[in-house]
Amino acid sequence: MFNDAPEGIFKKVYIACGRTDLRYGITGLASLVKMKYQLDPYDKGTLFLFCGCRTDRIKGLLWEGDGFLLISKTLCNGHFRWPRDSTELRSLTHEQYRLLMGGFTIDRGINEGHPRYLV
Repeated sequence: MFNDAPEGIFKKVYIACGRTDLRYGITGLASLVKMKYQLDPYDKGTLFLFCGCRTDRIKGLLWEGDGFLLISKTLCNGHFRWPRDSTELRSLTHEQYRLLMGGFTIDRGINEGHPRYLV
């Protein structure tokens, strides 16, 4: 689901830059979206992604119209290259989402013209 989501399956994708306490469940993450980022967690088709201190796992929160879907992914090998420089919510294009889920960083290096692969 995470890796090969077809374009258009999500209306919008946001990532919470920095670190999020992944002990939060649906209620905690929905409250975080609403209170900290002033966005509506009940926006159907909008995926919110969160990463904790350990960058080998992420959580996703998605309102499907009749309930929330809480998605968790833990990598067996490697790490997600999660933006750590901010506590802001960042909107992703489908291409950036695909790169992030495919093991690439969405932030380009200073002198690089291409995304970096995750180790």
